[in-house]
Amino acid sequence: MSIKLQKLSTENHLSTALPWLPAEPLLAPLLEQAHDLQQAAQRLAGVGVPVELRRLLRAMNAHDSLALEGLQVSPLDVERALRSGDMPGSVDGLDDAGVRRVVAYMDTQAALEARWGGWSCQRIWSAQMVRDIHQDLFARLPQADLVLPAGQAMVPGALRKRAAGVALHAAPAPAAVGGLLAHWGAAYGGVRRGELQLVAVAASHHRLAWIHPFPDGNGRVARLHTHLALGALGLTQGLWSPLRGFARGDQAYRAQLAAADADGSAGRAGQSLAAWVAYVLALWRDQAVMMSGLLDLSGMKDRIAACLAYEENVVRQGVRSASLRALHYLQLTPSALERSDFKALLGLGERLATAQVTALLKRGLLATDSPHGKLRFGVPQHALRFYFPGLWPQAEAGRGAVP
Repeated sequence: MSIKLQKLSTENHLSTALPWLPAEPLLAPLLEQAHDLQQAAQRLAGVGVPVELRRLLRAMNAHDSLALEGLQVSPLDVERALRSGDMPGSVDGLDDAGVRRVVAYMDTQAALEARWGGWSCQRIWSAQMVRDIHQDLFARLPQADLVLPAGQAMVPGALRKRAAGVALHAAPAPAAVGGLLAHWGAAYGGVRRGELQLVAVAASHHRLAWIHPFPDGNGRVARLHTHLALGALGLTQGLWSPLRGFARGDQAYRAQLAAADADGSAGRAGQSLAAWVAYVLALWRDQAVMMSGLLDLSGMKDRIAACLAYEENVVRQGVRSASLRALHYLQLTPSALERSDFKALLGLGERLATAQVTALLKRGLLATDSPHGKLRFGVPQHALRFYFPGLWPQAEAGRGAVP
């Protein structure tokens, strides 16, 4: 069952070869875990969620992915950038550069989600897909953000031409990267559908990070690719991501990645890779189960009521508890509402209804695409602790009355 790399003859050839999948005797418990993950993920099928929640989930994923690389960006700064509609113009401060990276990651994730339904497994697990993700992600950034520590400029989508490594891992020689990516794509793109394909998704994440194909951004590309693979298999519905679990246990994530490098030792037959896959599948199942619980919207009316009570009695920026019926109806509606229809649901006079819509928009509890456009249910960060408690702890922490 294990598929092994051929040794590549280059000027700095690989002295050992890693298996792409654990050997047959190690697979049985992993396939059981993959089955459990499938069952947990199926509970999210058909769940209706607000459009703005999907956007917020992309922000959380991007924030978490950058945090795994040591770049701490304030969720509040990200929200401000998104609500303004523009990325920060300055490249001088770390905060601005960090927000730009988060927004670029969000936009690349959104682009992948929009297209993943039309891609075959062979297309998803291809060297070209990996390069396309890198190109899309980094082409969104200004040139100043592409300068590497050594001073040279990175070319989006271009494979590395220099030796590289992370911690104790010495990445394969640059001349071997193209061949390794081709083997990577052939190994995982041809895996049969079902539980084994989930094992392959988990294994491919490590092996792509191990190849380290680019001068920078390898972790982000690997995480985006894994999000793509899981979504294309119909497992996430765009509602949960491996990123949240990885980021909540960032030290374990890095340690498990490093431990899976050990399969280069003679005779290991993928034991370390099997341990990595077991860790990953358990983490993903936990995320799917958690999201299923949070998206049980049967109690959403009470959560909206608690949020409005806080807005009215503590924040005091014009939001009224009388908006409950209209907001709850909007939350249950798959499409946006005309402003006149939403105002009618409020049951207020025209002047008061207009003022209430303005207050709800200002606080992000309503969302719209234009000054006079239709209204959608909003999910601002400051409402997370009411609507979806515990989903994004960093965004909930320290939120005062005014975001």
